Amino acid sequence: MTRDLIVDKEKITFTKEKETLFIPLYGKAMESKKANAVLIDKKAEEIIELIDYDFSKLKIPQKTDIMMGLRAKKIDDYTKEFLLRNPRSIVLHLGCGLDSRYSRIGNNNADWYELDFPEVIDIKKRFFKETGRLHFLASSVTELEWICHVQESEGSVLVLAEGLLMYLNEDEIRSLMEALSERFSHYRFIFDCFSKLTAKYAGGHPSLKRTGAVLKWGIDDPLEMERWDKRIHFIEEWGFSDSDEISKLSFGNRFMFRFMGYFKAARRAHRILVFDIDRQ
Repeated sequence: MTRDLIVDKEKITFTKEKETLFIPLYGKAMESKKANAVLIDKKAEEIIELIDYDFSKLKIPQKTDIMMGLRAKKIDDYTKEFLLRNPRSIVLHLGCGLDSRYSRIGNNNADWYELDFPEVIDIKKRFFKETGRLHFLASSVTELEWICHVQESEGSVLVLAEGLLMYLNEDEIRSLMEALSERFSHYRFIFDCFSKLTAKYAGGHPSLKRTGAVLKWGIDDPLEMERWDKRIHFIEEWGFSDSDEISKLSFGNRFMFRFMGYFKAARRAHRILVFDIDRQ
């Protein structure tokens, strides 16, 4: 099924499933507009004003807007910390959508690659310009030939996947990690994920029901991924209740996020994982 979107008054055909890219875009924009926002993303605010689309149809709950902001802020922080230690790195932003992380980070030393479906990259190019350091790759993440277009490096490599891996199956994720290992001697992989229970039932979320997106993967114990391959090393798990930004929320939302932190199942429902992967 396709839908017609209009950007700068030009009609674009867009599949229903790929409307999921508007969920984080709109969530970050709505969070950014708040007086005490957990994430400032002026580019997201700008884009939603320029796209002729009824975002209210996505039915995004306020809790999801907050979660989008907390997740993006934490991955931004991880990225800044990594680039502070390794300024001339390669960064691969998989499933980038219309996210403006490259602009938010403000690092001009790293070589940054943004990957998404060709129709998504076509739209992205209307709002973002490639530079000597910022490169766009138009491909499905599972069509692994795109890796050949990333320069080889024996230095530091950071791979980011925000709101992506839950839409892939385990074999696709393992193939992706294996292909990256063949290309790079070492890389750090930062991504958010659902628990198996969340992945099973999150399809009932109003926004996902609206777009028809299918969730395929969840993980409970991060050490399970270490058993996939001896080169995979678990580093850290971060839950939303750990965020310092919670102090900026209303009393009700502060209570909700902190209360979740007391229960293992709630903490693992949706969190960010950090891994190091070595070739040897």
